[in-house]
Amino acid sequence: MKIGITCYPSLGGSGVVATELGKLLAERGHQVHFITSSMPFRLGTFHPNIFYHEVEVNHYDVFKYPPYDLTLANRMAQVAQNEKLDLLHVHYAVPHALCAYLAKQMVGEQLKIVTTLHGTDITVLGYDSSLSGMIRFGIEQSDLVTAVSKDLIRQTYDLLQVDKEIVPVYNFVDKRRYYPKEVGEWKRVFAPNGEKILMHISNFRPVKRVPDVIEVFRLVREQLPVKLMLIGEGPDLASVRNMVAELGLEGDTYFLGKQEDVAEVISMADIMLLPSEKESFGLVALEAMACGVPVVTTNAGGLPEVVLDGECGFLLPVGDVAGMAERTVRLLTDPDLFHRLSRNSIRRSCETFCHEKITSQYESLYRQLIGSGSS
Repeated sequence: MKIGITCYPSLGGSGVVATELGKLLAERGHQVHFITSSMPFRLGTFHPNIFYHEVEVNHYDVFKYPPYDLTLANRMAQVAQNEKLDLLHVHYAVPHALCAYLAKQMVGEQLKIVTTLHGTDITVLGYDSSLSGMIRFGIEQSDLVTAVSKDLIRQTYDLLQVDKEIVPVYNFVDKRRYYPKEVGEWKRVFAPNGEKILMHISNFRPVKRVPDVIEVFRLVREQLPVKLMLIGEGPDLASVRNMVAELGLEGDTYFLGKQEDVAEVISMADIMLLPSEKESFGLVALEAMACGVPVVTTNAGGLPEVVLDGECGFLLPVGDVAGMAERTVRLLTDPDLFHRLSRNSIRRSCETFCHEKITSQYESLYRQLIGSGSS
């Protein structure tokens, strides 16, 4: 098959999943064409079946804002025609599904559109009355729609009342890259006296509730010697730094910024803290589980579909900082419980969310869509 993929190329779960999926499809012999505004940050090294087509936005005086959406649609059409694509797989309903629809009108009905919903395109933008109609249109005009969790499907139907079947296809983790790694030497740099390490990874937006992470850390630190590692950047980073300073936690807190290859970083952690208010899937939770790191998180969105409470970690109500601290202390002081949850996490990530299984699921959907006679 010849597949075009459009996603947001910067840091973020949807871009990570789209890029990794493209690489896996290329490994299976499919020709994959990324059509994005910049090189996806996870694309990595050269592969003979992977091609990159940049969307260049021209700045004309007649436009108050650069017409990215129109330029993207035109680029999609160009690549689809020149490379004879079988389908466009777009990640995020807006603007990508709408751009794919315009490209299809330019190319012809033989070009199929697969749209994957990742979360904020529904849970945030779907509440905007100026966008909800377009989001619904983009979904309904797609030939196939998938979503990364059953909870996201429920929210899409409840919020937008779309007349379209949405197929659940979970995010995945590449077990060849995500597994418990030997990082003892690195860990001693951050925890020289054998302290336990709590970790949080996010884009530091309000919905991630990073101040809750700091408060959980403070409560746990009162009972156990622990360190905190914060990975990522975003709008709440400055206020989080101030909070750490005000609470006198600077000596035990590490801000490591953005990290591209997080598998080895995660392996240094003992517990992953994710107190999110909303989470359509929870890719960080899955990556932590694959590395054998139990997750203490919230019972929000798609997280219960990823983290089984009491089996791979613990689920608490949003804002229950005391409960999260108590579960963290329990895990860190009960070796049998910790190792059981660690083993269960690895097993679940490999069995339910394995990259091979999810890639095969997408392949099957593609073939159903374009017909079994395709190359």
